[in-house]
Amino acid sequence: QVQLVESGGGLVQAGGSLRLSCAASGSIFSINTMGWYRQAPGKERELVADITSGGTTNYADSVKGRFTISRDNAKNTVYLQMNSLKPEDTAVYSCNANIRPSATRLVALNYWGKGTLVTVSS
Repeated sequence: QVQLVESGGGLVQAGGSLRLSCAASGSIFSINTMGWYRQAPGKERELVADITSGGTTNYADSVKGRFTISRDNAKNTVYLQMNSLKPEDTAVYSCNANIRPSATRLVALNYWGKGTLVTVSS
């Protein structure tokens, strides 16, 4: 079994910063892309940022220049540093990882964390 556990959400004023973490644990042979998604009330889930195992990053236009995604492969952990937060960043942020559970399983699977709430007050 693979688990993704997020931490670091909370309430912050506009202009403030938060750092999210997501640690993967369990049966893990290798991890490909890891990413952060968010879903605001009444809206569809959207990609915020993702990062490949080699460190290539991708960001939504709405967060470019404000958010930074990084990962520690030794700890199977992905981070999201969020600066200059805006009220429209308020959402549940969920971690996603494409994981190959074992050496004998050739196909990697997508796993999700339960999410952490980020609330930005104006």
